[in-house]
Amino acid sequence: MTVDSVNRWGWRLLDARTISLVRTGFKSVVAAQDGPARLSRSFYAHLFAEYPDFRTLFPASMDALREHFVLALGYVFEHLDDTDRVEPFLEQLGRDHRKHGISGAHFRAGSSALISAFRAFAGNEVWTDEVETAWTDALTVVSNAMADAADNDELPPFWSATVVEHQRLLDDLAVVRLKTDGEIPYFPGQYVSVQIPQRPKLWRYLSPAIPSNPYGEIEFHVRRVSGGWVSPAMVTETAVGDRWSISPPLGGMHIDRAIREDVLMIAGGTGLAPLRAQVMEMAQRSNNPRVHLFVSGTYPCDLYDLDTLWQLSLSNPWLTVVPVTEELENPWWYSGQPRELPWGMHHRLHGPVGKVVTRFGSWADRQIQICGSPAMVRTTLYALRKVGTPMEHIQHDPF
Repeated sequence: MTVDSVNRWGWRLLDARTISLVRTGFKSVVAAQDGPARLSRSFYAHLFAEYPDFRTLFPASMDALREHFVLALGYVFEHLDDTDRVEPFLEQLGRDHRKHGISGAHFRAGSSALISAFRAFAGNEVWTDEVETAWTDALTVVSNAMADAADNDELPPFWSATVVEHQRLLDDLAVVRLKTDGEIPYFPGQYVSVQIPQRPKLWRYLSPAIPSNPYGEIEFHVRRVSGGWVSPAMVTETAVGDRWSISPPLGGMHIDRAIREDVLMIAGGTGLAPLRAQVMEMAQRSNNPRVHLFVSGTYPCDLYDLDTLWQLSLSNPWLTVVPVTEELENPWWYSGQPRELPWGMHHRLHGPVGKVVTRFGSWADRQIQICGSPAMVRTTLYALRKVGTPMEHIQHDPF
């Protein structure tokens, strides 16, 4: 945290008493029956009542947005006393919301609506003058941090890109390649949010599967989420020539070369993408740490990119690729040809990837990255923690 941010955003207002009142109030909301949903509905109702023109900035269906809103609030309030963690998170939120057409003024207006929503939820007996002051101070700091980041970002809110190839590898998985109108300055391991013409105003986070390059080429690996709004359209409806929008990069997953430790990467399904991008970038360097990359899926057919990874490992001896599946055989409904492992690759291991990885020990001397579904990340974290892996060695994207 900088001296400027202390003075400009008001972090010094947040003493222990203020933080305690805010956390206690939020936890009581979350614990109440249907509390998170009621809070988010109340917030947006107050916001749109006071600023009707704001409604045009949001999609028709706001279920996912409401859920993410409450999750983000919980993270912020939980870490209000850890400015080194919460300040970058707020700045990232502020910059990311620019893709919706939101500026700093919108964040400050939202702070007022959120206080109104909490006041209505808590009731007069709980909502004392001291509580209101605490919430006002906290949300002033939070909104100022996001507003300042949104108003001072030098990158465009998003880039436009044209789909140049759509390859359906499985019924529920596609590789989409695009050419952007300008170079997107992301680092391998970061993620971006994407909007497609079939689902306007609905943005979804995806990780590029190749490093950034001056030619504007970018690649995404997309798995259809059952019941999802956007991923089914990406997999089944995308056509060459479609125009997508891609926001500036987010996240900070990376290999720290300064500490000179070897690397363990654990991928589940299309969670392979950001790890793949990092490995490809490393292949352009002459000196790299050793990397063990465990690539996992439920069925053998889910190991959709083994040929590429094998070719990378052949020319880069620091890379070891280990395939893992939970099931021995493909499902009955899989109509494709059985995929054989490339000759010479490590034999396929079986079981949940977290349990498979920890059969080899705690990997306590490694930098560790985990990418996959929220369930896969949680179970893998649990397995590593159980064998004594230091949690501070592990990186993963937000759930």
